[in-house]
Amino acid sequence: MSGRVTSFDRVGSFKWRKVMREVPPIRKTFRESVIWSVIVLVGVLHFGLCRAGETRRTPPSASADTRVAVQRLATDFTLRPKVSLSAALLSAVLEPAATGAGTLPEANSVKSFGAVGDGIQDDTAAIQRCVARGGVILFPPGTYRITAPIEVRLAETGWIAFVGNGTARLVMNGPGPALRFVGQHQGTADPKTVQPQVWQRERMPLVDGLEIVGDHEEACGIEAIQTMQLTITRTLIRETLHAIRLHRRNRNVIVSDCHIYHNRGIGVYLDDVDLHQINIVGSHISYNQGGGIVVRKGYLRNLQVAGCDIEVNMGPEGEPTANILIDSTESLYGHAEIAITGCTIQHTLKAPGSANIRFIGSDAKGRWWGALTIAENVLSDVVTNVEIVNARGVSIVGNTFWGAGEEDLVLRNCRNIVVGPNSLDQNPNYAHQGPYRGGIRLEECQDCVINALQLADISGKEAAIVLRNCSGLNVTNCQMTGCGPVGILLDCVSLSRLSDNLLRSPSSEESQPGDGAFVAVRAVNCRNVVVTNNLLQGSIDCPADGVLLDRNVILSSDASPKQ
Repeated sequence: MSGRVTSFDRVGSFKWRKVMREVPPIRKTFRESVIWSVIVLVGVLHFGLCRAGETRRTPPSASADTRVAVQRLATDFTLRPKVSLSAALLSAVLEPAATGAGTLPEANSVKSFGAVGDGIQDDTAAIQRCVARGGVILFPPGTYRITAPIEVRLAETGWIAFVGNGTARLVMNGPGPALRFVGQHQGTADPKTVQPQVWQRERMPLVDGLEIVGDHEEACGIEAIQTMQLTITRTLIRETLHAIRLHRRNRNVIVSDCHIYHNRGIGVYLDDVDLHQINIVGSHISYNQGGGIVVRKGYLRNLQVAGCDIEVNMGPEGEPTANILIDSTESLYGHAEIAITGCTIQHTLKAPGSANIRFIGSDAKGRWWGALTIAENVLSDVVTNVEIVNARGVSIVGNTFWGAGEEDLVLRNCRNIVVGPNSLDQNPNYAHQGPYRGGIRLEECQDCVINALQLADISGKEAAIVLRNCSGLNVTNCQMTGCGPVGILLDCVSLSRLSDNLLRSPSSEESQPGDGAFVAVRAVNCRNVVVTNNLLQGSIDCPADGVLLDRNVILSSDASPKQ
């Protein structure tokens, strides 16, 4: 007995009521029941795939194959189906799940364009062909070897995303960046300056879930030129020269949840780039020999570094750099409007001239820049924890300093600086990693506030706090314990005030340098300086000329007060 052939291809989903109307009644034999069971099963699976299409798009060919297979099976009840179940039904229903097709809308698998992913074959051309299609560039699990940069011309490719889901490795076996994004954005971050083609073709190029490994001395990771909203997330870049390089002009960049690890050059390199709005958050940036985050030349505004672990980004050789280095020296417009917050930034004391944060604020025209906030970080184990040179408008508050080979904080030729509550504690538990000294030094600075510092076990070369050739300083509400041989040294300071500080001498039980003759305050060649309302367990060494001593309480060794 045979049924009528009905074209189900002309309708969308399978119409079961129509099938029941059009198929003549059949005898309920065992064999026919089996056939109908298969039809129902396939229909249910097909219905499920259609419903899931909102989030997992099934290839149209698979849906068509399912309809054709069911149609043919339903029209031949002689138990001699015209289509093999295993070849048609199972392939149409199960193949998308087996191959991973449909897991991303309109995804282009690089393997569909000839990439092998065995780490041996050169997959450069295949990946480049895939990139030419634009859209989602999907890397199935594997190691993809390339020998030239994958060029992403955003005006040609349109919107694009490189997706590896954490299981794909891209090995750069040639010079240059593994991925180079080139856009045409000529404007700023102001929406009025963004050309229509940027929104229609170029905005937010994405790299997510890839590992990029360098296998050439000049291999780099990712480079971006004239992009809008470049976003790099959940990506590991290692063994390259520079991991991420931003050049010429970019806007609104995000680097998030990444591992920038063990590169020969710089981790995140802002190289002669005109860039406003960049967020570097929640990332590990470590063991990069040329610096962790480095800004040179160009024109930077609105950099936020938050919640990162940044460490050991200096090699034992080469010029001194820093875990975070921002240098305006060769910039025509300077670098400013920067926040570094909530990070652990540390290591390594072994690198010459090492620093955790080094900011050089004077530009090529001699202007000073700043608008810099350094807040709520943990900073340790370098020669100088924070060094600020030729800057103005800087706030340094809420940080924990320890493990400085020379000084915790150096301000040189700065003005309008606020050093607020901070902890500077040379904890003896870390002494085996030292030697550490710590302390603060200001040179050639004007109009600065130092307030509510807690200093412990500082053994600076000259003093725990050194103020030299400065004017307009206000040093208040600081507490010093176990520091020596001098607490605060004022050398050629004018129009300044020390008040309401508590300075204690090292006790005999504390391991401190010197012979116990603690000088709480020492002044040399000062003018118009007031030292008042301090509680001191140590002596004051000040000339009668130039310094007004008023209402200080000096405790002798037996803790009895003296006026």
